[in-house]
Amino acid sequence: MAEFDVDLFVIGGGSGGVRAARIAAGYGAKVMVAEECRMGGTCVIRGCVPKKLFVIGSHVHDEIEDAVGFGWSIGQVSFDWTTLVANKDKEIARLEGAYTSNVEKSGARIVKTRAVLEDTHTIRLATGEKVTAKYILIATGGAPNHGPIVPGIEHVISSNEAFHLKELPKRIVIQGGGYIALEFAGIFAGFGSDVTVIYRGDNILRGFDEDVRKHVRAEMEKRGITIITGRTVAKIDKHGRDFTTHLSDGSSIASDQVMFAIGRHPNVRGLGLETAGVAINPANGGIQVDGWSKTSVDNIYAVGDVTHRTNLTPVAIREGHAFADTVFGKRPVQVDHATIPTAVFSQPEVGTVGLTEEEARAQFSHVDIYKTDFRPIKATMSGRDTRVLMKLVVDGASDRVLGCHIVGDGAAEITQAVAIAVKMKATKADFDATIALHPTASEELVTMRTPTARHVRQAAE
Repeated sequence: MAEFDVDLFVIGGGSGGVRAARIAAGYGAKVMVAEECRMGGTCVIRGCVPKKLFVIGSHVHDEIEDAVGFGWSIGQVSFDWTTLVANKDKEIARLEGAYTSNVEKSGARIVKTRAVLEDTHTIRLATGEKVTAKYILIATGGAPNHGPIVPGIEHVISSNEAFHLKELPKRIVIQGGGYIALEFAGIFAGFGSDVTVIYRGDNILRGFDEDVRKHVRAEMEKRGITIITGRTVAKIDKHGRDFTTHLSDGSSIASDQVMFAIGRHPNVRGLGLETAGVAINPANGGIQVDGWSKTSVDNIYAVGDVTHRTNLTPVAIREGHAFADTVFGKRPVQVDHATIPTAVFSQPEVGTVGLTEEEARAQFSHVDIYKTDFRPIKATMSGRDTRVLMKLVVDGASDRVLGCHIVGDGAAEITQAVAIAVKMKATKADFDATIALHPTASEELVTMRTPTARHVRQAAE
């Protein structure tokens, strides 16, 4: 009789857990996956995918406006929110089916129920069944964090509910200044809503390059989005179907929807972590793991947002794959969390990889900056008042490109390709030696020859 019911039990059917389950099963492991909600996790069901579909849909309004400058005469148009939501739901259901099918094809078994750790090798299912496993992988992701409780917080929606609203809000207040807040600000504004963004810091996109932060804010404000910084929401009052949002400075804003998007927290509650002895990282509230994604318990691992390391879907996938390779493929693989490209699908779009100017100047004695800000070719005909930002951060001593930051149409697509060069430690000379692809916005990355700034850190005396 086998010592354990399964070789691997995965808690969570999101991107990281699914990848780990499939790869482990491919190595011959007996695998079970528990998912209490829907297969696909945050990204597929209530995150990246539906958000990107909404972003694409919200761009259509701009395309219609821009078409006039290119000779198109477009008559009366209309937008139906319920059609968008229904079509999005169909696509998400299709993807959920694909995730489920791919796991089952790999030979792993899915149980649609909640799973809780009873000890280091035993999992108790909500059905009452108990399963023993040689290894356990926790991949339960994250959940919206509303922050400090304020009066009227029960009236607030998160990004989860935003995907299922019955109607498009005419006026919406969004608290937050990061990925989710700015992406939804652009989405709602694109569909015609009056949008106000409230952020507690001095500027949006904390942690991004300062030039990116300034550029994105200016471009969003050009689009009619109101951005209020240095304040927070103190209280929300409901009046029938309308809301009054009271801010920390005593001012107030009327709207018919209020959304909080101030971050996400690791989904660690009620998993039985304490019972099994799995430690929480006191610095970030996520499950504490080492470089191999191993927790404080030798046979229990964790990947993805639940660790609160780098909360990006491709990172969770890479971590899940590396875990399966290491534990079941007998091929030790550690994930390199340095130089991870990321995008904000705000409007304008942001793509970035590597160090910001501030980070580079803190780490390197000589830093050269190459930066350009220009009107894209499309805007010369459409008449739209918009500008593109491109910036390279270079180690002045070695000539290595340390970071690339782009704001404008296609920023994410461009950054994915540039990330390969940055990861390979390409130099500015390598960029300069690459012939430009004309006419494109991205050719600026290989034609910027003169530094816009040079920083030299003086040695301490």
